Amino acid sequence: MLPKISFAKLAAPEKGVAVVFVDDALALGRTAGAIGDGVEALVKRAADAAGFSGKSKSVLDLLAPAGTGLDRLVVIGLGKAGTVSGLGENDWAALGGVAMGALGQAKAAEMVLETAEGEVAPAMVAAFAMGVKLRAYTFDRYKTRKDDEDKPKTAAKVTLATGDTKSAKKAWADADAVSDGTLLARDLVNEPANVLTTLEFAKRASELSGLGVEIEVLDEKAMKKLKMDALLGVAQGSDSPPRMVIMRWNGGKKDAAPVAFVGKGVVFDTGGISIKPAASMEDMKGDMGGAAAVTGLMHALAARKAKVNAIGVIGLVENMPDGKAQRPGDIVTAMSGATIEIINTDAEGRLVLADALWYTQDRFKPAFMINLATLTGAVLIALGSQHAGIFSNNDELAGRLADAGLATEERVWRLPLSGEYDKLIDTPNADMKNTGGRLAGSITAAQFLQRFVNDVPWVHIDVAGTAMSSPKTDISKTWASGYGVRLLDRLVREHYEG
Repeated sequence: MLPKISFAKLAAPEKGVAVVFVDDALALGRTAGAIGDGVEALVKRAADAAGFSGKSKSVLDLLAPAGTGLDRLVVIGLGKAGTVSGLGENDWAALGGVAMGALGQAKAAEMVLETAEGEVAPAMVAAFAMGVKLRAYTFDRYKTRKDDEDKPKTAAKVTLATGDTKSAKKAWADADAVSDGTLLARDLVNEPANVLTTLEFAKRASELSGLGVEIEVLDEKAMKKLKMDALLGVAQGSDSPPRMVIMRWNGGKKDAAPVAFVGKGVVFDTGGISIKPAASMEDMKGDMGGAAAVTGLMHALAARKAKVNAIGVIGLVENMPDGKAQRPGDIVTAMSGATIEIINTDAEGRLVLADALWYTQDRFKPAFMINLATLTGAVLIALGSQHAGIFSNNDELAGRLADAGLATEERVWRLPLSGEYDKLIDTPNADMKNTGGRLAGSITAAQFLQRFVNDVPWVHIDVAGTAMSSPKTDISKTWASGYGVRLLDRLVREHYEG
């Protein structure tokens, strides 16, 4: 039920539903002012009656406005007059979300993207369109009975009236690819684990071949041959067989080193033998949010034909407490040859990533690696759901990622790595143990991962607080946010293409 977005030259809408914008002086743009005789005076009168002041993202809804042929006129506030031209991409994306939310069950709408200060730039029009599309997303495919309140409240057709349609369409082609990647990530995280098994996830990731992504899937036999016993140990208690999916997009120069993204894909996490409490365990269907983001990112890069060589690697397992499951006290050998004592089977994501990271750096020799994982509850205690925690061995890469977070509002906050923390995962029984205890839990998890990256520039992003059950925003209203796709696409776009 996503809206069909199209573009048209600026013209005053004559019928149906129209969306226009005003600043806090309640001044309409020239095109909106031509909708009908006295429409600006009508808006001011209705605003006075409703207490509408043109505050940013506020909405005034006029039914069958006099002097026009419209069924509805939706007026959205832009904020303080004189500052509207300074609105950025995130502002316009949020306004697109607000506009989509205001439409209710309208079947079509024409949105006039012009302000009292002039036309909206094509890049901002594309950001607005992305906000419209991301806000329209719902996940209700398993509801067999829908009453009027449950029906998706999306417009079947949204026309964006703008001054430069050619440039707006071009900008939207790229933004649409990123929005599709974001929605793919949301779909994957929202799916229940009885549907999105390891095999089904691998199948959906493999569908990216239709966009020109090269796909390779390693099965259990192949991973045993590669001695990925850290990953395989997590999977051994489940009937859902492990898989590793390698996605390759070759859009850059032939000999250029690829950029690499690695995702934790635990399709369901019971905690294994160290079983989790029952309360909220259903949320562990989202423990593959890192792998979902990597898959969505690879979709975005391929769909917009990014001029970069990119590798996406996702390790897919299910962590179950079967009689064959690994136990606390077991010792496994990772692909790197390092031995790991299992202290807690619920610290499983780092075991999956240990082999996935080692495999990626060893085989592909990437320019950098970024891994994403819903790795620790501790990052929620530290940062809540407003930032993802990042850890890095490279200041430049971490800084660029932080800037991309500010640009997309998928924010990150860097936390420390040091030898003192590293000592917390030492053990007399093996080369390392898989948890350092309750204190500094997110940091010791990152210290563990760092042991499998060698000298490759690397960032670990802990998305436990941002990929699922994240705060509702103007552009995200479902349990899964799709966090990471827009963030990493911006990083690649601004620093690694060409």
